Amino acid sequence: MSRARAALTDIVAGLFRLTPAPAPRWPLALQAAVAMVAPIAVFTVLGAPELGYRAAAGAFVIIHASALPPAERARVLPFIGAGLLAAAALGVACAHVPALSLAGLVVVALLAAATMYGLALGAPGPLFFVLIYGLSGQIASAMDAAQSLTYLGTLALGIGFAYLLALTPLLWRSVRRVSARPLRHLLPRPVLTGVAGTMFLRAAVVTIVGTAIGAAVDPQRTYWVVGAALGVVGVAVGRRVAVARGLHRMLGTVAGAGVFLLIAPWGVEGLWLAAVLGLLQFVVELLVVRNYGLALVFITPLVLLLTGAATGELGTAFVGERIVDTLVGGALGAASGFLHRPGHGAVVTPPR
Repeated sequence: MSRARAALTDIVAGLFRLTPAPAPRWPLALQAAVAMVAPIAVFTVLGAPELGYRAAAGAFVIIHASALPPAERARVLPFIGAGLLAAAALGVACAHVPALSLAGLVVVALLAAATMYGLALGAPGPLFFVLIYGLSGQIASAMDAAQSLTYLGTLALGIGFAYLLALTPLLWRSVRRVSARPLRHLLPRPVLTGVAGTMFLRAAVVTIVGTAIGAAVDPQRTYWVVGAALGVVGVAVGRRVAVARGLHRMLGTVAGAGVFLLIAPWGVEGLWLAAVLGLLQFVVELLVVRNYGLALVFITPLVLLLTGAATGELGTAFVGERIVDTLVGGALGAASGFLHRPGHGAVVTPPR
């Protein structure tokens, strides 16, 4: 009992603790912010801000494989981008048939989890493949085939622009001199044993259970439940970590929803919305490795604003549903931590 009380005390204290970042985060934060701001700004000036909101989702590619050296990221990120675009395309293809949409969600989540964990590509794990699948399905549900293709083309532009931003460190000769491992070493055949196997098992369990819950309540909300659960699973192994991340996810999302409710009534759009999203993205990347709960205070309004703008439903009526979905997903993710052996702790990191 005393050990459990000490663990709980440490978990609660972690809500207010900033851990040191393993490396300077501002370069990645700046890249991610520009990848978010620039497409919205350009398309707003061209008179089509809705295309900018959709292209801005391509910024998600830039936060993957961030622990790798720039030269190695340059080799890996095209595959991440292709995977995100494929997830979006499947979301579009399944958008008009609820049963297919739910099946596609499971397929995307399991394939992304097997790839990210099997290749030890590190944070953020399979989360954004699920989010972009769900967002794409939500956008395409109100479109015809031609409009859906335009959306996918716009997203591809956003992904391509974000990739170019990820290459900017290579402008420095000292960075280019660092040799990169061959692609066959960076992306070998996925191996789902040991830690990677446990993480995949957790992802599979929360995906299947979360999809079943979502299907019973509201199929359109399912990807929020599964996404929240996968966010808690993350790339860290261990029971205590799972409970801590679940608590961070739930409390951080509630606080972040409050921030969203403060911003949304101002009716920000176009260039102002671009600036707000860029600022939120910058802060998120600075904080996410230091305090997950605090980062979620900024992640939540970022995702709600971007999703609402991209789907043309930028309002506050759905906030309560998103909080409930996150609480359910957070609880699932935390509970999945008990699939680990007691005392088992490690982190899935990129291969070296």
